[in-house]
Amino acid sequence: MSFRPTIMGTRHMIASGHYHASIAGFEILEAGGNAVDAGVCAGMVLAVVESTYVSLAGVAPIAIYLADERRVMTISGLGGWPKAASCDLFVQRHGGVIPRGILRTVVPAAPDAWITALQKFGTMAFCDVAEAAIRFAQHGFPMYPFMAATIAGSAREIGEWPSNAAIYLPGGAPPQLGLPFVQTALAGTLRHMCDEERANARLGREGALDAVRDCFYKGDIARAILDFHGANGGLLAATDLSEFHVAIEPAVRRRFHDVDVYSCGAWCQGPMLLQQLAILEHVDLRALGHNTPGYVHMVTEAIKLAAADREAYYGDPRFVDVPLDRLLSPAYATERLRLIDVHHAFSDLPPAANPSGRTAENTANEGRAGERQPVNLDTSYVCVVDRFGNAFSATPSDPVTSAPVVPQTGFVVSPRGGQSWTDRKHPSSVMPGKRPRLTPNPAIAIHQGKFIMPFGTPGHDSQTQVMLQTLLNIVMFDMELQDAVEAARFCSLSFPSSASPHHSHPGRLLLETPIFRDAGEALENLGHRVEEWPATGPEYYQNASASCAVQLDLATGVLKGGADHRRPAYVVGW
Repeated sequence: MSFRPTIMGTRHMIASGHYHASIAGFEILEAGGNAVDAGVCAGMVLAVVESTYVSLAGVAPIAIYLADERRVMTISGLGGWPKAASCDLFVQRHGGVIPRGILRTVVPAAPDAWITALQKFGTMAFCDVAEAAIRFAQHGFPMYPFMAATIAGSAREIGEWPSNAAIYLPGGAPPQLGLPFVQTALAGTLRHMCDEERANARLGREGALDAVRDCFYKGDIARAILDFHGANGGLLAATDLSEFHVAIEPAVRRRFHDVDVYSCGAWCQGPMLLQQLAILEHVDLRALGHNTPGYVHMVTEAIKLAAADREAYYGDPRFVDVPLDRLLSPAYATERLRLIDVHHAFSDLPPAANPSGRTAENTANEGRAGERQPVNLDTSYVCVVDRFGNAFSATPSDPVTSAPVVPQTGFVVSPRGGQSWTDRKHPSSVMPGKRPRLTPNPAIAIHQGKFIMPFGTPGHDSQTQVMLQTLLNIVMFDMELQDAVEAARFCSLSFPSSASPHHSHPGRLLLETPIFRDAGEALENLGHRVEEWPATGPEYYQNASASCAVQLDLATGVLKGGADHRRPAYVVGW
């Protein structure tokens, strides 16, 4: 029994991490915009109404299905390290840790990602899709429980920087629940970008969008960023910003039974989802039964195997050779499946195998079995399907708890560098221009002749795990969409965290209460370090995530939407 109904319609539909973003995106659809226009609108609203964990100047990886071309494209939405960055800097000055603060800043990619999406695949002006975000920033929105709890729980971290505290701890205390929360500087940034578009309208739509991009990466906003970072020990330089542009690339694909699943490339953890599916493809999951001990064990071990390869190989493909063809091949998936012992869990991270079949060294085991670290709540999600059958999937992110806000702008510049390593041997090590290995990873699933479904979730290292379970709920267990995103789930933490200092908790397996009650003892007997997932608190909200999906039935034209009750995520459509 789900807490909410599956929303159904026949025209267009959007689901996102916050109800205000979903409504704003729906208004764009109603005004004639397509899925990209609506998704960009919602993404920028999320940077206002969820600004504690989504930054306007953060990351925004995007996947787009183009119905008329029947292809899936991705927009990287992730910036690289400044030219002044190096492993040596962090090893010599910070003991190999990438500290919270301005030094973990990489080039902000979200503005260029949103503008590029509009320019290449959308139909509307920047001002049209930014209007709702400006309104929510300028006039405020009622402070809601999840955001209020996030700020209260992170007050110490937020208070480390006066510019963050000025916004999120006014008068030295968290904002009061139910009262309007205003972000004047953020509204001013967005309004300035709109002013630049209007001032350059004579250049046509594409030229005006170029002007919006330039004002951020070369103009007044860039100068505000550079002045603040220069005065506070940051590494960003003018050329880091002015030379940056997101990449538009074909998606990575893997078929699971009759469903093609598309992700972004190995600069994020998206292919890990595809590897998990490949390993499980020839397991009779239906016979094991949903969330039984055998099922949870098998899926968890597949997650660990994929995580081992993530640690050994994933990184920015412009700098490292990631053997995705091999990692996603049927033969390799069969090899990995053979390593799973149905009677006993891996006690630690299993070995990764290199393309020639030999066991590869895992170089990411620094900080193994470390103490539990404070959880940074970050990331949201939005997906859209429009009346033309186009689909949009994006996972914007970057928290206000990791780095200082640039005062004149109202935003944090992407602190995503915290997901790099300072070991030069690691495929995701720090290097000038190199992108960190990103956790956010939007996806699209297509069952030819049956459905198109953008889906995703926040949740740090749990993201591909939650997305896997949501997809299996739909494809293998025929769940309705809302049931699939709400169903009780589990999360392995038996591999190095993506966040520096990359602590690992070998064997640790979190189980939401229904699974813990029914399967916990049996899983403990299989060797898992089982813990009941607390129903409240930062660790729950971070890892349990907020899965969202919109599904277009290609036979009937009916749209279905599901949004997780674990956060203020909502579906809007008809």
